[in-house]
Amino acid sequence: MGGIALWAQAGFWGVVAGSALLLGAAVGYWMPVPQRVIAAIMAFGSGVLISALSFDLMDEAFRQGGFNATAIGFLGGAILFTAANRILASFGAKHRKRSSGRQVDEGNGTALAIGALMDGIPESIVIGLSLLKGGAVSTVTVAAIFLSNIPEGLSSAAGMKRAGRSVRYIFGIWGGIALASGAAALVGYSLFQRFSPAVIAATTAVAAGAILAMLVDTMIPEAFEEAHDYAGLITVAGFLSAFALSKLGGA
Repeated sequence: MGGIALWAQAGFWGVVAGSALLLGAAVGYWMPVPQRVIAAIMAFGSGVLISALSFDLMDEAFRQGGFNATAIGFLGGAILFTAANRILASFGAKHRKRSSGRQVDEGNGTALAIGALMDGIPESIVIGLSLLKGGAVSTVTVAAIFLSNIPEGLSSAAGMKRAGRSVRYIFGIWGGIALASGAAALVGYSLFQRFSPAVIAATTAVAAGAILAMLVDTMIPEAFEEAHDYAGLITVAGFLSAFALSKLGGA
């Protein structure tokens, strides 16, 4: 993609990663996937993202901005996500990633949509930021986000279907978020290319903190609820897969 403008590449890869939400939603809506399988996929996706934020995002943030900027950004991202998540939970989006039907009690579709968007934006911004390193997107980051988005879309769509949401509603949400992911990646590249390495490092760390808080608050509980004793092992397998991709495939 060397002849394509970098901002366009950022948007493209953001959409590619976000499109996994639609893929997962299609599987979750039209295929009778057992809840324990969904939970296992959620655990695997959680491990993939934990590896990516540990060995790609945090390492890069530390390399660019040092410990202070990285630590402040990481904690700030977690605090921002937690605060926003608590607000959305009060409006009915607490179980937005659950596949077991607990979304039946969540009547506020707007809160569900905003919550799903909030989960995906930090990941997409990171894709745009990765292009600032040397004009090439981090394939490890894109692959990790793509792999983690499949179970997210699958679980949420299965839960929304059980809650009686229409197919137009479900795919409207995930299609919109896939497009928003592209826009967020574009913004991540276009806006932050003018800032200092310390600001970019802090922003990367903010995204990493928000992603980790999102995993613990939303994806991991869904995984443990059904997979139980195997959730940890499956999460480790996802972590190792992303780690191998990072070390053997390069960035």
